[in-house]
This record gives sequence, structure tokens and C-alpha cells, in this order.
Amino acid sequence: MAVNGVNRIILAVRDLQKAKTYYEDLLGATFHDAHWTGEPFGIQVAISWNAGIELCAPIPGKEQECFLTPLLNERGDSLLNVVFNVDNADEALERSKKLEIRTINALDYTQEEIDLHLDGLFARYKEYFLNTKAQHGYGIVFGQIEAKQA
Repeated sequence: MAVNGVNRIILAVRDLQKAKTYYEDLLGATFHDAHWTGEPFGIQVAISWNAGIELCAPIPGKEQECFLTPLLNERGDSLLNVVFNVDNADEALERSKKLEIRTINALDYTQEEIDLHLDGLFARYKEYFLNTKAQHGYGIVFGQIEAKQA
């Protein structure tokens, strides 16, 4: 397994629009709404591929049942996950299993989903979210994210 660096950081924020505006002004970030990925978890999601930032906020009116609320109450806006881009996510997952690190969630988008929801930017998009918060204060994600060749 080769690690190709950090793909993006995922930040927990209270106010999605306020955070988007801040990073747009500070970094020139361009955000893509990805609410469809977060709605089942009670969150709104916006991703900036050019800045390497993903923002996650509780859906307004559903803060009390959102898993982010305790973190936000404890730490305020803060780091949630670091996504490492790897050349083989399955191999990376096997490595984490040997270290007895549990997987919290997994994503493996079809090309149709990539085209529909991720602007067709990728040829492969697969992620494994690891339960490393207790050890590090944030989650580690292995992402096999391959840009579509022109």
C-alpha cells in the first residue's frame, strides 16, 4: 500500500454557511454541496477539492440527535477526520485490521454515483472510516480517490 498524501481534512462545524464563507474568503476554496452523503447521518456536507477541506454540520433543527453535537459542544468547530489518499484502500483496511482498528463506515461509489454527485471528477472513489478518535482525537480515513484522466 502506498500513501499518496492527505486528500482532505474533514471539519465539524456548527454553521455550514458561515464556515464555507470563511474558507472561501481565506483560501479561495470552491465548495460543492454533498448533502446527499450526510443526510442519512443527520449532517450537511460541503467539499472543497481545491482546498482539501470537507465541512460537516448538523442539519438545522436536528442538532439534538446529530452525532456531531457532543463534539461541537466539547470542542467547538474542530477536526473530525483526516483522509489519506492510498493506492489500494482494501490493502490499507487489512493493515488496520491487523492493528485491531475497527471500521466505522465504508463508501464505494459507482461511476454513475461519481458522475451524478461528484461532478464526474473521479474514476474511483472508495473510503474506509476508521475508529481512531480515542487514540488521536480524530478519525483516520483511507481513501482510494483516483482522478478521472482527461
